[in-house]
Amino acid sequence: MADAPGKDPRVHFAAERTFLAWIRTGLSLMGFGFVVARFGLFLKEMSGHAPGVKTYGFSLWAGSAMVLLGAMMNLAAVARHLEVIRKLNRGEDVATRASPTAIAVGTLLGLVGIAMVVFLLAVS
Repeated sequence: MADAPGKDPRVHFAAERTFLAWIRTGLSLMGFGFVVARFGLFLKEMSGHAPGVKTYGFSLWAGSAMVLLGAMMNLAAVARHLEVIRKLNRGEDVATRASPTAIAVGTLLGLVGIAMVVFLLAVS
């Protein structure tokens, strides 16, 4: 007979893998946000400051938003992981609801993606 879910080390290892996946995703989002934020500067430098070339602050704002979202996602992942471990140690069920962090991140990234597409179509 298997141990209770809170005592089975595989459950704790699975929670840790999930936590590390969220951290990895947050770090990737932060890195990609930094690249997006610096893309406008790259375009400005590549144009040689030609008088007819406009510079857009959108890449700075979009990239900064992605870095902030990644940082917030990492903080939310820490809070969620601590909650899951506490529940596992008490023997409570942890899979009772959808992850609000995953839903919020997916929604925000979708909105940022749509805004980027609109921006790219508007400037071309």
